[in-house]
Amino acid sequence: MAAKLKSSPIALTGRSGMIRILRNAHGIPEITAQTVPDLMHGLGWVHANDRQLQILMTRILLQGRAAELIKGEDALIAVDTYMRRMNFLPDADVQLDRLSPDTRAALDAYASGFNHWMEANGPVFEFRLLGYRRPDPYTVVDCLLLGKVFGFLGLAEVQANMEKFLVQIIQQGLALNKIRELFPYLADPVDIDLMGQVKLEPPLVPEAVAWLDRLPRFNASNNWAVSGRHTQSGFPMLCGDPHLEVNRLPNVWQEVVLHMPGNTLAGVSLPGVPGLIIGRSRYLAWSATYAYMDMLDYRIERCRDGRYYRKDGWLPFAVREETIRVKNKPDIRITIHENENGLLEGDPHQAGHYLVLGWSAASGCGAKDVDTMIQLLGARDVQTGMALLRQMEAVAMNWVLADIRGNIGYQMSGRHFNRPPGISGLLPHAGWEEATGPDGFNDPEDLPQVFNPPEGIIVTANQDLNYLGTCRPITLCMGPYRADRIIDLLESGDAIDVAYMKDMQYDLYSLQAERLMKLIAPLLPDTDNGRMLKEWDLHYDAQSKGAMLFESVYRAIIDVVFGDHGLGRDVIGYLFSETCLFNEYYVNLDKILEKPASAWFDNASRDTLLKQGIEEGLRTAPMAYATTRTITLAHLLLGGRLPRFLGFDVGPLALPGSRATITQGQIFRHAGRLTTFSPTYRMICDMATDEIHTNLAGGPSDRRFSKWFASDLRNWYEGNYKVLG
Repeated sequence: MAAKLKSSPIALTGRSGMIRILRNAHGIPEITAQTVPDLMHGLGWVHANDRQLQILMTRILLQGRAAELIKGEDALIAVDTYMRRMNFLPDADVQLDRLSPDTRAALDAYASGFNHWMEANGPVFEFRLLGYRRPDPYTVVDCLLLGKVFGFLGLAEVQANMEKFLVQIIQQGLALNKIRELFPYLADPVDIDLMGQVKLEPPLVPEAVAWLDRLPRFNASNNWAVSGRHTQSGFPMLCGDPHLEVNRLPNVWQEVVLHMPGNTLAGVSLPGVPGLIIGRSRYLAWSATYAYMDMLDYRIERCRDGRYYRKDGWLPFAVREETIRVKNKPDIRITIHENENGLLEGDPHQAGHYLVLGWSAASGCGAKDVDTMIQLLGARDVQTGMALLRQMEAVAMNWVLADIRGNIGYQMSGRHFNRPPGISGLLPHAGWEEATGPDGFNDPEDLPQVFNPPEGIIVTANQDLNYLGTCRPITLCMGPYRADRIIDLLESGDAIDVAYMKDMQYDLYSLQAERLMKLIAPLLPDTDNGRMLKEWDLHYDAQSKGAMLFESVYRAIIDVVFGDHGLGRDVIGYLFSETCLFNEYYVNLDKILEKPASAWFDNASRDTLLKQGIEEGLRTAPMAYATTRTITLAHLLLGGRLPRFLGFDVGPLALPGSRATITQGQIFRHAGRLTTFSPTYRMICDMATDEIHTNLAGGPSDRRFSKWFASDLRNWYEGNYKVLG
């Protein structure tokens, strides 16, 4: 049996010399090699050692083989059906051929390193319990698939759900003036009769969604950079904290340090793919947030007898057959229908109108995304990094960069549909009307970007950044509150240093609450709860009763304005209890609440409706905010299934922050399952040094009985940082 990574060095033989792997005092693997392929061989070995469960579980789900290899239950059959239908990498051979020779060498080496460990040690005990004893070798295609799906799962998926929700509220007869207020980018003509004929497929069952939630999903995040004129060191500084689900173990990310001649890199890797997603080298630092690019277009197809309508006749769908193998049960055959507009959601043999889902990255891309992440390891300045990031297609991110030459920059990545004027992408249009369909994709040079802005500050926090480009890729986004708060703190800072950035990353002040309290405070009653809320300092501190009361009042106001005056409280309740739509797009509601007059007020005064919501919201018994914020970090496979004393689940702990604080702390239910948006990892880079200051909500290893299972969680929770480099 091969050695496993401990605190003593491990030596592997690479193509260009020895590869040395050592776990440092923080448990972080440090890999030393002469070349990038040998570094990636070591990284593959480390990922197999520390994150095999995460990687192979992810691969099983993405391949649509969960019912075959895990358990033959209905939920996993539904997951497999979803994955086979989506067919995320339909042109794997083409993408393999498109990889640059250097990238292909790095991916081959990564897979070789992973398989090296597996051949010597075999699967971890969780897989053995499932009877999964002979995993297939890890391949370059597996890397490409995970790298590409990372661009879809999470917010691209949420965009699709919101666009379906738009169809539903049109079908339910919600007034168009209310709909257009709710969706400010919706400039399209609305064919109400056509919308009413669309048959929507039922959503996945909650049990299937719970399995899909185990996959890595990039959600809301912060990153920012400041030029040297704002910093104590005189060099740029860059900070990042990706917000994903934190109530899981292991963490989505694994921290690593990579040493090669003339360069050292540190940051987080995504187990299953080579490279660093977020981090720094000696020369360049980079961090990503989700771009909220609208990469999805639904079209409506009129179907019958397995065909779809066009003005010159009825055309057959392309048909794909898939076989889902089910453990200890008969195989299941499914049929998938597609056309030039995308994937059909419905049975074309049953006459009717159905949606077809088009994803801008569905085919013809994937290789460049992996190329970029490998080439970024050697980039030495911001302009080179921006040029590399522009070539990414499947992954839509806001990248912020800083270098040792004094530069800062921002670049959006992703493939964006070139839609006709007046077509937003939010609303499905008839597939047989060619004039409403996209004409290819926008030039990456037209995406939002900026290099060395005069103010010396760049901030992205999932806000609307369309103004920085010549095309408009964002149709739905989060509120500007986190970004505005970060900008305020950076502009007011004097000789900013690492300590100042640490305080910023744990800031709990809410600009959303500041803005809405200007409306609410004058209407508060002279009661104990009313006075408590009026005196609240707008910080979401753990012991704050004012924060708890504000959240109660805010939710009640939404029930009154948007439930009673349009959507219905049952729909509002569903949005809160079964989806993350409110948690993503709440700012659209806030903008309406801030208007003196709105169609949503139904001829009542805004103050009348606010008073009703305030009265309902203040009926609660006040308690410390933290008591409403308890989460448990659940094991990826065995979470909630074993006694707590065994330590596979960690907690409970109170999650700090709110939807609109820099430390975003959203807790909500998704298909009945508790989930979160919160900083999974924090990093601070001062380009005057080679160091990176970090903490992570978890630890390096997915092995429950490793001392590194959740070794960094206390640092993350208490605001302490490691120093790597």
